[in-house]
Amino acid sequence: MADVLTADQRHRCMSRVRSKDTKPEILLRKALWKNGFRYRVNITSLPGSPDIVLPKYRTVIFIHGCFWHGHKNCKNASIPKTNTEFWEAKISRNQQRDQEVWRQLEAKDWCVIIVWECELKKAVIDETIIRVEAEIRLNGERKRHEREERKASRIAYLQERKAREEREAALKAEIEKKSSSFMLGRI
Repeated sequence: MADVLTADQRHRCMSRVRSKDTKPEILLRKALWKNGFRYRVNITSLPGSPDIVLPKYRTVIFIHGCFWHGHKNCKNASIPKTNTEFWEAKISRNQQRDQEVWRQLEAKDWCVIIVWECELKKAVIDETIIRVEAEIRLNGERKRHEREERKASRIAYLQERKAREEREAALKAEIEKKSSSFMLGRI
């Protein structure tokens, strides 16, 4: 089945699809800001250039378009009837890239939250914001607990090292004392 738009019309239509500062992103960012969360946007130094980055909570948020990322069981994620093979392959590649990016971020100790475009519609946006804020806070608590454990581990290590150095110094002093008394006994 042929495309109903000309190549030029399709080009103009597709060129207007945004990848940054979309309406769903702005909605979520405003809600987070209003509730006291401070963030950065589209950090290119992180894998996948996350839509929202909350460094304090070691959390990144991706706002996915239902169509572009193949949201399962969503009415907005239907495959077009024209050029079906192309769209299935494109959406599949997007999903594979998403998985790879999530693994890379989690390997760098970032928590990943996914928000779907359909979750930011008027009927469910409040529930979505409550869920996202709860996940952010939970991630922050988890990271704070991990930091405290690392700090306690470092303190225990330093105390053990100091005790070992004191024992070694005492042994060294005792050896020197015995060797000097031995040397005096030989004279």
